[in-house]
Amino acid sequence: MTKAMRVYQPGGPEAMIWEDVEPGDPGPGEARVRHTAVGLNFIDVYHRNGLYPLGASPAGIGLEGAGIVEAIGDGVDDVAVGDRIAYAAPPPGSYAEARLIAADRLVKIPDGVDDRQAAAMMLKGMTAEYLLHRTYRVRAGDTIVFHAAAGGVGLIASQWANHLGATVIGTVGTPAKADLARAHGCHHPIVTSDEDFVARARAVTGGVGVPVVYDSIGKTTFDRSLDCLSPRGLMVSFGQSSGSVPPLDIGVLTNKGSLYLTRPTLMAYTASRADLVASAEALFEVVASGAVRIEINQTYPLKDAV
Repeated sequence: MTKAMRVYQPGGPEAMIWEDVEPGDPGPGEARVRHTAVGLNFIDVYHRNGLYPLGASPAGIGLEGAGIVEAIGDGVDDVAVGDRIAYAAPPPGSYAEARLIAADRLVKIPDGVDDRQAAAMMLKGMTAEYLLHRTYRVRAGDTIVFHAAAGGVGLIASQWANHLGATVIGTVGTPAKADLARAHGCHHPIVTSDEDFVARARAVTGGVGVPVVYDSIGKTTFDRSLDCLSPRGLMVSFGQSSGSVPPLDIGVLTNKGSLYLTRPTLMAYTASRADLVASAEALFEVVASGAVRIEINQTYPLKDAV
């Protein structure tokens, strides 16, 4: 018998219940993973409070973890028993000592990356990978706007974009977060309560605007983010920490310069095994090279996840 956090109904942190579970033996295509570290992500809040419904009750929570493969089912050849692995994949359930998961969602952790780093970077790091390389391909000389630059994704993305040769304009909530973002590759951190980020984006680009805005904040930043874009620029809305974006009259995109808009997800960008492995390998490469630092600032016993 092992322990896991489960959610019986949506609610606050107290909705997570630490209880005995029996993960069982892996079926065809599955692996049983014994976790050594579990990642904490903002999307876990959405699952816990019901914004993104978990489905059947009780449900697991958590999308990211690292550990050891301790058993595999029939037909599994992507991993073997004893492999160090990491993942960032549904269904939720990483807040557990052990769990079953589809084996093709697991990637092997290379030497030079420890389990805690892997558990802390897969979801956020692969999000940064697809945003910077595939949603819009950031190139040397680009200037980009990245909201929440001191957040989990923002710190990785700022370093990675800087490594690619881009100039990063990032929004943050406090002067301390501005210092943090600057130390992680953000060239122009903007405390939004003190400065207009649209005006700064226009000033930095000589009035032209930026080719892409990455916005995980949502409701409070969406409209103004469009004003940062150059003609035919791309608005990437990949989160909603301030609330959902209201329905949009698509004529706004015409009026502001034939803009593009996308609402991407990591799960769509890593749906195939080939895309998942390529994304993870790109992340492992920049971390191993030192271009992107993965810092573990807080750790907690799993039983204290509440």
